[in-house]
Amino acid sequence: MIHGAHVIVYSKESEADRAFFRDVLGYSFADAGHGWLIFALPPAEVAVHPSDENDVHELYLMCDDVHGFIAEMQAKGVACSDVHEERWGSITHVALPGGGKIGVYQPKHPSPLAKASRPKKAKAKKRSKSAKVSAKASANAAAKKKAAPRKSAARGGAKAKKKRR
Repeated sequence: MIHGAHVIVYSKESEADRAFFRDVLGYSFADAGHGWLIFALPPAEVAVHPSDENDVHELYLMCDDVHGFIAEMQAKGVACSDVHEERWGSITHVALPGGGKIGVYQPKHPSPLAKASRPKKAKAKKRSKSAKVSAKASANAAAKKKAAPRKSAARGGAKAKKKRR
């Protein structure tokens, strides 16, 4: 079944935009040959919006702090738009070297990523039959030891007293 998504960003200066994803955003990549770098993206989600047209798609990257992201980009000499507050998130647009733009936003909406990143409950391991028998034998031995009368080493126990008399 589906195991991921492949996003394509079209650009008039694709080499410059690849360098941006590699050097500025620091995304891991695989070199597919001939300068084709394919980047690993962070976990993703997809939303389907109503439209009067088909085949209209947008790319938004998500962050935890849009203002912190803008400050980081400015320190690297990358221009970002002012933050626009929307019902669904705080958004900026980043200018790519090739002339295009991508949106980066801090979501305000619930995300399936939070649900998917929760640790799963560990399943109890099934014990083998021999492990169950061994555990039962250990429990029985401990119970017998606890129930057995204690003999005093110094006195030699109750039977030892009767023999001495």
